[in-house]
Amino acid sequence: MKYDNIRQAAKKDVFRIAEIEVFNYRLNFYPIFKNDEFYFEELQVNSEAEKLADEEILQHTYVYDDGAVKGFIIIDGKEVWKLFVEPALQGQSIGAELLEYAIEEHGAEALWVLEKNTRAKRFYEAHGFIATDEKIYEDGTTEYLVRMKRR
Repeated sequence: MKYDNIRQAAKKDVFRIAEIEVFNYRLNFYPIFKNDEFYFEELQVNSEAEKLADEEILQHTYVYDDGAVKGFIIIDGKEVWKLFVEPALQGQSIGAELLEYAIEEHGAEALWVLEKNTRAKRFYEAHGFIATDEKIYEDGTTEYLVRMKRR
């Protein structure tokens, strides 16, 4: 089967998913926002795991698991909400496989990306997404999110 390493997330995965998310947020977004209080006090694995354990979120979350959970994607309808890969494992096609799974199996065709996250924008462009003119502010900031859609 094409996506043998991708499965729906379970409660047992929430701490690992939260760990991947927290470290990606710190690595990719802290340099943009530079908010010590949020990134090093408020944003913690335990509190994020509690949020991710919600059945509604788990229902839309899929993990890349080849014996260890190495990445995850959250899909709602045809929109990708989040896609993160363990930072030490980025560049090994894990994110690409998760995104292609979302496109092929769930019809994913749109997402929002932080305008200054050029690395993520390039990744999505390589998978057929293009930036639209739609922009919104990231909650509580002066930074823009840009909507990207599949060609």
